[in-house]
Amino acid sequence: MVKSGMSVWLALVMSIAVYAGSAQLSVIPLLAVGAPLWVVWLTATCVNLRFVIFSSLWRSYFQSQPLGRRLAIGYFSGDVIFVAFMKRFPRVEPDPDQVPYFWGAASLNWLAWQIPSIAGILLANEVPLSWGLGFAGVLALLGVLLSLLVDRATWVATGVAASAAVAAYALPLKLNILVAIAAAIAAGLAMESAQRHARQQALRQRAAGEDGA
Repeated sequence: MVKSGMSVWLALVMSIAVYAGSAQLSVIPLLAVGAPLWVVWLTATCVNLRFVIFSSLWRSYFQSQPLGRRLAIGYFSGDVIFVAFMKRFPRVEPDPDQVPYFWGAASLNWLAWQIPSIAGILLANEVPLSWGLGFAGVLALLGVLLSLLVDRATWVATGVAASAAVAAYALPLKLNILVAIAAAIAAGLAMESAQRHARQQALRQRAAGEDGA
């Protein structure tokens, strides 16, 4: 953030307020090239659409919590926490360990993000660009991505996003990111619809076979 021209104080505020690494990595290049504000907002919104899905799934676990606590849960939620939580509590049923588990994971994840982030902001001018540390963020996101590839739909959506991003690379203002997101969402929804139709067809055929027997 500092290397792209942002002041130290503004970078610190962004790190704490915009607690979303992928959104930061997406919009900083846009800010650096002077992209219109609507492009910046739209990019950040599209990148963070996955949190709508996360929240809809978490609602079944935390809907009994007060509104203020649910808003705090929304702020502290993250990809890694979501994956770990769903593996720990795969079935939606009351469990006294769910809230403490979330806050333990969320607190650790928040500190693990903010401490190095703030250190990087304060030491930005001491770290030369030749070290290539910016690629570490890409590697971290790749690690999260690979942990989320659990079925055919996510694999197809990922492949489509990568292909669309490369194909639209020549677009100005990093608009290839928006193209990739839109293509991935469309591909994922199409795959899920096809899989749902196939399951329904299989159930109908099974029911017809049982009736015939």
